[in-house]
Amino acid sequence: MNRIRKGDRVVVIAGKDKGKQGEIVRVLGDKVVVSNVNVVKRHTKPNPQAGQPGGVIERESPIHVSNVMLFNPATGKGERVAFKVLEDGRKLRVFRSSGEAVDA
Repeated sequence: MNRIRKGDRVVVIAGKDKGKQGEIVRVLGDKVVVSNVNVVKRHTKPNPQAGQPGGVIERESPIHVSNVMLFNPATGKGERVAFKVLEDGRKLRVFRSSGEAVDA
Protein backbone atom coordinates (compact mmCIF):
# COMPACT_ATOMS: atom_id res chain seq x y z
CA MET A 1 0.00 0.00 0.00
CA ASN A 2 1.38 3.39 -1.00
CA ARG A 3 1.43 6.42 1.25
CA ILE A 4 0.26 8.59 -1.65
CA ARG A 5 -2.41 7.62 -4.17
CA LYS A 6 -4.12 9.08 -7.22
CA GLY A 7 -6.62 11.76 -6.22
CA ASP A 8 -4.81 12.74 -2.99
CA ARG A 9 -4.22 16.43 -2.28
CA VAL A 10 -0.51 17.06 -1.66
CA VAL A 11 1.91 19.89 -0.85
CA VAL A 12 5.31 20.13 -2.57
CA ILE A 13 8.05 20.32 0.09
CA ALA A 14 11.16 20.61 -2.11
CA GLY A 15 12.24 21.99 -5.46
CA LYS A 16 11.28 24.97 -7.58
CA ASP A 17 7.55 24.54 -6.82
CA LYS A 18 7.98 24.32 -3.04
CA GLY A 19 4.79 25.30 -1.21
CA LYS A 20 2.43 24.64 -4.11
CA GLN A 21 -0.58 22.38 -3.64
CA GLY A 22 -2.19 20.08 -6.15
CA GLU A 23 -3.93 16.80 -6.76
CA ILE A 24 -2.15 13.60 -7.79
CA VAL A 25 -2.98 12.89 -11.45
CA ARG A 26 -0.85 9.74 -11.92
CA VAL A 27 1.48 7.55 -9.88
CA LEU A 28 4.51 6.22 -11.79
CA GLY A 29 6.38 3.94 -9.38
CA ASP A 30 8.37 6.25 -7.11
CA LYS A 31 7.32 9.38 -9.02
CA VAL A 32 4.02 11.25 -9.14
CA VAL A 33 2.42 13.75 -11.51
CA VAL A 34 0.77 16.61 -9.61
CA SER A 35 -1.69 18.99 -11.30
CA ASN A 36 -0.24 22.46 -12.03
CA VAL A 37 3.14 21.55 -10.46
CA ASN A 38 6.48 21.12 -12.27
CA VAL A 39 5.04 22.44 -15.54
CA VAL A 40 7.50 22.21 -18.44
CA LYS A 41 7.37 23.42 -22.03
CA ARG A 42 7.66 20.69 -24.64
CA HIS A 43 8.31 21.44 -28.32
CA THR A 44 6.36 18.91 -30.39
CA LYS A 45 6.26 18.23 -34.10
CA PRO A 46 2.86 18.04 -35.76
CA ASN A 47 1.52 14.52 -36.28
CA PRO A 48 -1.26 14.55 -38.90
CA GLN A 49 -2.06 10.84 -38.41
CA ALA A 50 -2.88 11.39 -34.73
CA GLY A 51 -4.48 14.79 -35.45
CA GLN A 52 -1.93 16.47 -33.21
CA PRO A 53 -0.85 20.03 -34.00
CA GLY A 54 2.74 21.10 -33.52
CA GLY A 55 4.02 23.85 -31.27
CA VAL A 56 5.03 24.50 -27.69
CA ILE A 57 2.90 22.55 -25.23
CA GLU A 58 2.91 23.01 -21.45
CA ARG A 59 2.41 19.88 -19.38
CA GLU A 60 3.14 18.52 -15.92
CA SER A 61 6.32 16.52 -15.45
CA PRO A 62 6.74 13.82 -12.76
CA ILE A 63 8.40 14.63 -9.43
CA HIS A 64 9.76 12.21 -6.86
CA VAL A 65 7.32 11.03 -4.20
CA SER A 66 9.75 12.12 -1.45
CA ASN A 67 9.24 15.74 -2.51
CA VAL A 68 5.52 15.76 -1.75
CA MET A 69 3.57 15.46 1.51
CA LEU A 70 -0.07 14.58 2.03
CA PHE A 71 -2.20 17.66 2.82
CA ASN A 72 -4.24 17.58 6.03
CA PRO A 73 -7.30 19.85 5.67
CA ALA A 74 -7.84 19.93 9.45
CA THR A 75 -4.48 21.64 10.10
CA GLY A 76 -3.95 23.19 6.66
CA LYS A 77 -0.43 21.73 6.40
CA GLY A 78 1.37 18.80 4.83
CA GLU A 79 1.77 15.89 7.24
CA ARG A 80 3.42 12.51 7.48
CA VAL A 81 1.43 9.33 7.00
CA ALA A 82 1.49 6.09 9.01
CA PHE A 83 -0.33 2.78 8.58
CA LYS A 84 -2.67 1.26 11.11
CA VAL A 85 -3.68 -2.40 10.80
CA LEU A 86 -7.32 -3.03 11.70
CA GLU A 87 -8.64 -6.15 13.45
CA ASP A 88 -9.82 -7.68 10.17
CA GLY A 89 -6.32 -7.31 8.67
CA ARG A 90 -6.97 -4.25 6.49
CA LYS A 91 -4.43 -1.42 6.42
CA LEU A 92 -5.57 2.14 6.99
CA ARG A 93 -3.63 5.34 6.30
CA VAL A 94 -3.58 7.76 9.25
CA PHE A 95 -1.91 11.12 9.90
CA ARG A 96 0.98 10.77 12.35
CA SER A 97 0.22 14.01 14.21
CA SER A 98 -3.44 13.38 15.04
CA GLY A 99 -3.96 9.69 14.30
CA GLU A 100 -7.09 10.44 12.28
CA ALA A 101 -7.81 8.42 9.13
CA VAL A 102 -6.82 9.87 5.76
CA ASP A 103 -9.63 8.13 3.82
CA ALA A 104 -12.60 9.23 5.89
